Amino acid sequence: MAAPDTTSADTTSADTAPADPVPSGADRLVETLEAMGVEVVWGLPGVHNLPIWRRLARSPIHLVGVRHEQAAVYAADGYARVTGRLGVAVVTTGPGAANTLGATGEAMASGSPVLVIATDIATTLRRPGVYRGTLHETRDQAAMFAPVTRQAATVHEADAIAGAAWAAALRALAAPSGPVYLGIPTDLLSRPAPSPAPADRPIPAAGPAADPAGVARAAELLSHAGRPLIVAGRGAVHAGAGAAVGRLAEALAAPVLTTYQSRGLLPPDHPCATPGPAHSPAVGALWDEADVVLAVGTDFDGMNTQNWAMPQPPTLITVNVDPADAAKNYRANLQLTGDARQVTEALLAAGPAAGDLDALRGRMDKVAAAVRADVEADEPQAARLLDVFARVLPPEGIVVADMCIPGYWLGGFGAFRRPRRLGYPIGWGTLGFAFPASLGAAAAGDGPVVCVCGDGGFMFACGEMATLAQERLALTLVLVDDGGYGMLRYDQVAAGDEPFGVDLVRPDFAALAASFRIRAVTLDGFGPAFESALADSVNGDTATMLVVKTSMVPPPTTSPRWHRRTHHR
Repeated sequence: MAAPDTTSADTTSADTAPADPVPSGADRLVETLEAMGVEVVWGLPGVHNLPIWRRLARSPIHLVGVRHEQAAVYAADGYARVTGRLGVAVVTTGPGAANTLGATGEAMASGSPVLVIATDIATTLRRPGVYRGTLHETRDQAAMFAPVTRQAATVHEADAIAGAAWAAALRALAAPSGPVYLGIPTDLLSRPAPSPAPADRPIPAAGPAADPAGVARAAELLSHAGRPLIVAGRGAVHAGAGAAVGRLAEALAAPVLTTYQSRGLLPPDHPCATPGPAHSPAVGALWDEADVVLAVGTDFDGMNTQNWAMPQPPTLITVNVDPADAAKNYRANLQLTGDARQVTEALLAAGPAAGDLDALRGRMDKVAAAVRADVEADEPQAARLLDVFARVLPPEGIVVADMCIPGYWLGGFGAFRRPRRLGYPIGWGTLGFAFPASLGAAAAGDGPVVCVCGDGGFMFACGEMATLAQERLALTLVLVDDGGYGMLRYDQVAAGDEPFGVDLVRPDFAALAASFRIRAVTLDGFGPAFESALADSVNGDTATMLVVKTSMVPPPTTSPRWHRRTHHR
């Protein structure tokens, strides 16, 4: 009799078990975003990018579906401005990608680290140099983004997606920061991608160390200055240089002018903080009188200099990671190339001679009184608006302002006690920025957010009320209704023209908010009722729309009211 067969019939042994499936391109993309520490992605689905949507459904990353692709990039921008971290938008091919260009341009001009990921047509359908007319096809989709990004690239193999996304994030975050476009042909999302995402989060390389001889020379020039002035821009914020700038300013007894991107770098009660922008004659005089100007992380753009009508300083020292950027608008006598915080700390260590801080305090008190008197004489409603925000908003409070008259007043004259508390579209000046960008700021959870927009700008993205309701964000929307495009109406009247095309048909904004189950209050002006309503909303945990019926004169930060006349340098 034959011996019994003792061979196991178990087919689940290690030798015969099915191998784990190779991750797809979509898997690798989302894994890479996770490894970067991305917490939220903004986007809109399309037939080409659905594999990314499916993978995000299994990810700890919070996916927010918006109602327009432009809003996805604005929201990513708002998130990036508040946090300093990478903002991410994912959109679909062709028109979906093209819809983001206005918002991407604003991120570029304002230096926001945003990663725009868009699908492209399948590699199997593309023929080099031939436009075939397949769905959503563009002759060169990446080329659309080249003028409005730091870098625009397209992936050509599924296994390259993880590395390309990692490199794109690094480029967006590295100084000088800005948006990066990454295009991924849709068929690569479903193909195998064996190479995993890097294990560590991307950390931009540090900037070059400043030349010690240059630092010593700069310290000498500052020590001998009779009227030094510091101008600090977004590079100082990016580098976390606020404390160092404040200490150096105190050592020199130098006033500190901040740009729109660096509001709050010094708190308003700092003895060296200027109480307004250089557009105010009393503040602009500090520039005119300065014999040495130290520029930390700024490129002296047209909006901050009244199109370069501010005169060339007798001596200009620049601190910037990009020397060409530092000296493109004003001639630099000495350039220090490096990280703003490191260079400023090196200047402090070099021990520039101490100035008379008490005398500066007295001077700044007089400047503040002059600025205040000018604001009250210009527009009493603006004075009330600024006072209410100063009283109601806590130090961590965030204002996201649109290109509208109340936004101009707050952007120029608002009191911000910390950096990254003002989101303002001064880079490209895109109307319709504030509301979608405020969604990104609110999602960051870094403090109560107040969006300030006009009735015209709000209508650019009013569909995002659905996103606000969907995400249950705590957000105060201050919608100032002056019947249309108030700034343009002012321009026409100032030119002696009859207003035309600037008065708008508007909805019942409170009823619109109510249709999304969002609380709304209608008010007249910025008096006590507005202050009470704003305080209630800022201290709450839900969304509220405050519709304010008023009209205002624009501030001197707007080009029709610049007190200097440019000669187009």
